[in-house]
Order: sequence, then C-alpha cells, then structure tokens
Amino acid sequence: MGLIHRKNADSCSDDLQPPPFGDEKTSFGGAQAVLDPHEDPDTQLHRGLKSRQITMIAIGGAIGTGLIIGTGSALAKAGPLSILISYSIVGFIVYMVMCALGEMAAYLPIQSGFTGYAARFCDPALGFSLGYTYWFKYIIVTPNQLTAAALVIQYWVPREKVNPGVFIAIFLVVIILINYLGIRYFGEIEFWLSSVKILTIVGLLILSLVLVLGGGPDHDRKGFRYWKDPGAMKTLYGTGDKGRFLGLWSTFVTATFAYLGTELVGVTVGEAQNPRRVIPRAIKLTFWRIVVFYVLSVLLIGMLVPYNSKALSFATKQTTGASASPFVVAMIESGITGLPGFLNACILIFVFSAANSDLYIATRTLYGLAKEGNSHRIFARTDRRGVPIYALGLSAAIACIAFLNVADDSKKVFGYFVNLVTIFGLLTWISILVTHIYFVRARRAQGVEKHQLAYTAPFGLPGTYFALVFCIVIALFKNFDVFVRVPGREGGERFDYINFITGYLGIPLYLIMIFGYKFISHSKGWTPLEADLVTGKEAIDREEEEFLANKAATQDGRRSGGWFYRHFVAWLF
Repeated sequence: MGLIHRKNADSCSDDLQPPPFGDEKTSFGGAQAVLDPHEDPDTQLHRGLKSRQITMIAIGGAIGTGLIIGTGSALAKAGPLSILISYSIVGFIVYMVMCALGEMAAYLPIQSGFTGYAARFCDPALGFSLGYTYWFKYIIVTPNQLTAAALVIQYWVPREKVNPGVFIAIFLVVIILINYLGIRYFGEIEFWLSSVKILTIVGLLILSLVLVLGGGPDHDRKGFRYWKDPGAMKTLYGTGDKGRFLGLWSTFVTATFAYLGTELVGVTVGEAQNPRRVIPRAIKLTFWRIVVFYVLSVLLIGMLVPYNSKALSFATKQTTGASASPFVVAMIESGITGLPGFLNACILIFVFSAANSDLYIATRTLYGLAKEGNSHRIFARTDRRGVPIYALGLSAAIACIAFLNVADDSKKVFGYFVNLVTIFGLLTWISILVTHIYFVRARRAQGVEKHQLAYTAPFGLPGTYFALVFCIVIALFKNFDVFVRVPGREGGERFDYINFITGYLGIPLYLIMIFGYKFISHSKGWTPLEADLVTGKEAIDREEEEFLANKAATQDGRRSGGWFYRHFVAWLF
C-alpha cells in the first residue's frame, strides 16, 4: 500500500491492543487489553464506557448553559430570525465537524484521540499544538465552571452568609473523586447527569410550545406576533441592511460558542467499548439532537420573547443562574411563577456536569500528549483502574485557581483568560477538519476503500472544506465589535484593545506552537503515502472481533431490551 512505517509513530499508534476476555481487570468489553511487548502496561486506559454512556455524554457535551442562558443575549442583540439562521447554520457546521471526526475515530479509535490523528495523518507539529491548546482551554474552563456553580448556589445561599469558596472546594473535591474512581463510575454518573439535562430541555420545549399556543396563564396565543412587532431582525452598530447583517453575524459567534464541547466524543474513543459501532451511532444522532434541542429551542424562544422585552434586557445583565435564562423571561411574560427556582437547580446540574466532563477532558488530553511523547511520560501513567492519576492530579491542581475568582478584583482578569481560551475551541474544530482532509487523501493514496470504513462522512470532503472555511471566517471575525466605535462602551469610542488582545492572542499562540515545534524538532508533515493508517489497526480489528464474540456468548443470541425500548427509547440512549 505504499505505507512508510515510522519509529516515532509507535508511541501514538500502538495505543490499543487485543484483549483476552475473562481477565478480571476490565478494559474492552470486560477485559484488559493484551499489551504489545514494547508497550508499558501501566500506561493503558480501560475501555469501560458503554454504548448508552457514550451517546449520552455526546449529548451532554452539546447541551449546556450556552443554550439555557446564552440564547437570551443573542436574541436581545439581533432578533428571532437572526438566531434561528445562525444556530441552524452553525449546527450544520458542527455536524460536519463531528462527521469528519467520526470517520477517523471509527476507523482507528486510538487512546490519544484527535490529537493523535493530527500527529499521525497530518503533521506531528499540528498534534502538538492542538493537544496543548485544547488542554489549556480546559484547565481554564474547569475552574470557571466551578465558579459558575458557586454563583448559582447564591440563589439560595447569599454570598454574605457563606463564602463561595466553600462551595468551590466542595464541587472540586467531588469532581476529582468522580474522575479518580475510574471510567466506569465517571461514565455512569455522566449518563444520569446528561439524562437530567435532556429531561430539562424536553420539559422546557414542551412548556414553550404550550405557551406559544396560548396554554399559559395569560391564554395569549402568541404565534409569530413578535416577528412582526418589534420585528424578526434587529439592527446592531448601524441601520438598514448593514445593521441587520452585523446583528446576524454577532449571533453566529454566540451560536458557535454554544456548540463548543460537542467534540467531547472524540476524547472518549480510547475508553469506549466497541467504538466502531458506538461512535458512528453517536455521530449520526448528533444531527437530530442539534435540530431538536438547539434549533427548536431558539425558534420557540424567538416566538415567546420580543427582543425589546424589558425582562430580557434585565436577564442579559445577569451573570448566571435562572434569572439570566430567556426561558425564565418567557415564563414571566406568560404569567408563570414558581418555576425559576426549579430551573436554577437544573442549571446547577448543567454546570456541575460541565465541570466534571471538563476535568475529564483536561486529564485525557494531557495523557494523550504524554503518550505522543509531547509531555513528560509520568502523565501517561495509569493506575489499576486505567485512570491517568498524575495527569488528573496536575489538571485538578490547576483547577484550584477557581478560588481566585472569589475575590471581586480578580474576576475581570479571569474573564480575560476565559475570552483567551474560547478561541481554542474553534481552532480545535479547524484542526479536526484539516486532519480529516489529510486522512481522506492518505486513505485514497494507500488504497483504503470506503467500504472498508466503519463510518463515512455523508458529505465527504466538500462538507469538510465548507465547514473549514466557515470556521476560519468565524475565528478571524469573532471579535469584530472591537473594530466598531460604540458610544458608551468602556473607554468611550476608542479601540477596544484589551478584548482585541484576549480575543485573538490564541491564534498566534497556536501558530507559534506549530512552527516552534517544527523548528526545534525539524519535523515535516506527512505525505499521503507516509501517513500511518496501519499501525495498531490489526490489534483493534482483533479486539473488536473478541468483543463481539464475547457479547454474543453472554447474550446467548437474545436481543437486549423489550420491543418498546428498542423502537421508542433505544434511539435516544
């Protein structure tokens, strides 16, 4: 096939080995993997994530406070039609990213995840930069989520009564414990947390539909009334078509960051049971979940709340909690009282789940970097449960900077850090799309046909190129408002240099790491014939066959679940 085997590829491609079923230490389908003689047995993850857990984790990564809270600010900025357009288009872009990731992950589900794909299929420098920017993002986002959880609790316990630092400490200890217990416990806990998220969203959607149709206390059948008065699109930083376009573009940025984290499934491939079946299934359902949970949500919110609502204006000034949610505004506008407290409890679960999964991502990303040889090898060490304990320890220690956010004078600086790392989410999408392009070129050059793949991106390379161009445009213009002179902005009409630096500094950092790595290590990108599509694949093939044989034997040929579950519930889980 023309493949050039490389010595330095071994560290990033021999991640998965075939398991002997029946061993007590579980990894793939209840057994620990047989390791390559050259592979350290103390650096292996365990395949303990079940199909339903992977699917629900994939959903949970795409549902967060960005949907429950962030849609309010977007609606107030640009109007209902703008957010419907932006969330629909960005949702399609996210689906393209997930399809690209799914094609690679189903073909070769290695433990280092998409950072390993970048290093093997494209360029080791891209894997290095992607890994560190992604890890940097999540060691900052994790403490930010912990702080948000403490702020949500202030709905019941005022800051003057109990210092938020107490709750930050409690949440931090809990998420460290969950991650330390192993992938089985983490997967099960995240499964139920994600289930609560879905039930909350479904409940809000049903309630919103009832209110739209006039079933609320006010018996007001709103329909599309607010699309006519005050209007479907609101102008921003200008008038006429220019103002409407700028308003629309501002919601594209909001929608993008609402979807960030969907790629979490790419981090879990190294710990998923039967990944070649589980991953494609999770990817395929992503499209419908985006349509139902995101697009339908913003459509109903745009029908219930006018963009010039005084209650919405108040909500967008809040930082977190139920008071900042447009769904609460919709309830207030329709005369419903008493539900904000319940929704606040749901938001607390959302934030806690996000903090828990963020620490997991940070840990596994640092582990992947160590497996690739791009970090100290101690961070690749795992315990008997397959937990990279040293990577977990460092990531958890850095999460302690959440305590800095307790002081009012440090909140602003911390906000700048968050603004800095959010660009890394977009750069991650861009890296995944670039890697997929190189993967497709490599498999074509090496004679790997489509029928040999467990999953194929439905839109192929054209879809990947489309998503790539769109992501680059958003990354370049996401902070466009710093170039706009806005009366009343802090600093007057002057150029907003602070937000410019924090909003765009991530791009040169990302590029510096790529070219710095290439300069120091003298590495070069792989040609289509050099990309390593083979190393480790045979072991994964055997591993899959063993798992399926073991599953068939344990089930004794019987189909799991009843008729009702298979036809009406299993599609979700």
